[in-house]
Amino acid sequence: MTLTAARGAAGSAAWADALLLSFAQAGYVQAEPAILQPAEPFLDLSGEDIRKSLYLTTDPSGEELCLRPDLAIPVARDYLASSRAGQPAGFSYLGPVFRYRADRSGEFLQAGIESFGRQDRAAADAEMLALALEATAAFGLTDVEIRTGDVALFIALIDALGLYPVWRRRLMKDFNRKISLEQDLERLTLATSASRNEYEGVLAALAGSDRKAALALVTDLMSIAGTTNVGGRTVSEIADRFLEQSTLKGGTLPRDALGLIKRFLAIGGDPDDSVAQLRALADDAKLDLTEAIDQLESRIGFMAARGIDTGATRFSTSFGRGIDYYTGFEFELHRKGNGVEPLVAGGRYDGVMTQLGSEVPIPAVGFSVWIEALTQIDHAPAAGSVNGSAS
Repeated sequence: MTLTAARGAAGSAAWADALLLSFAQAGYVQAEPAILQPAEPFLDLSGEDIRKSLYLTTDPSGEELCLRPDLAIPVARDYLASSRAGQPAGFSYLGPVFRYRADRSGEFLQAGIESFGRQDRAAADAEMLALALEATAAFGLTDVEIRTGDVALFIALIDALGLYPVWRRRLMKDFNRKISLEQDLERLTLATSASRNEYEGVLAALAGSDRKAALALVTDLMSIAGTTNVGGRTVSEIADRFLEQSTLKGGTLPRDALGLIKRFLAIGGDPDDSVAQLRALADDAKLDLTEAIDQLESRIGFMAARGIDTGATRFSTSFGRGIDYYTGFEFELHRKGNGVEPLVAGGRYDGVMTQLGSEVPIPAVGFSVWIEALTQIDHAPAAGSVNGSAS
């Protein structure tokens, strides 16, 4: 979207000037990806649940297309298709996105930044948070609540505990989707039912299997039955479900693992204090969480170096944004006293580039500015309050 169009959509140019100026001075080139996008990347990365909010169509070749529901994935796709793919590059954006929302317009503005290819992850994370704070300043809002987390810490904990892969997937799904993780943890420690399952033979065959073996068995069984899905579930979904039932039937989540996970999820508050608590937990439990904790501590240092008051930042090991593809740092900025809907939100998603077709992993981090939420705040625009110090 052009700046002129953005001005018309928002009814005021002051915030757009300030926002785009801060991004440009920080070295981020404005991107303008196509509005019509392939639907597959959004469905693959965000799950089929997003389908109900997409505006979908099909071209004559049968390819499913959609109006872009966000700008992060389109910007990433354009970067991978460019000559700069694999090299450090940063992009900003401001334009309309389209999602079905029952009570509001399906077209609304989104702004943001995406940074690709930087190996100095902690510094890049801190830069995203600093620029996100400048974005809220463009709307005259300088006192916001900063909520942060790091899913890489939870991943490191689960890996260090050596849990069954099916438990790992289930716990990660709970964490990412903001399902009641604690409630599911309790269910995983309960004794398994003595009642027989109609698929007892399949479950017995899968006992001790990994996901690849489970997928192969279920594929063979469904091929014999002459079907490719049951009740709308794909082969992989059915295999995962069978494998989960087989694993749970064979035993429960160890109580010591449950205790450690609960202790981990209770850590939060001041970031520096949280680092100390995490190191104490790792030492007590003899778990190697050093790399993930070091990354957190390094990020906190870079945040402080950028002038961010880390003592006023809320950190929580249980914080997640409800999106599967995040791999590390996650954050949200909220209006103090009215913090249900985030004003700015983002994080690190290092695994997305390979899922979009890159042959090698490419670090990626970014954030989105929810223009609709910010423009509804009763603050005068502050174009002069933003500068290029974050570059």
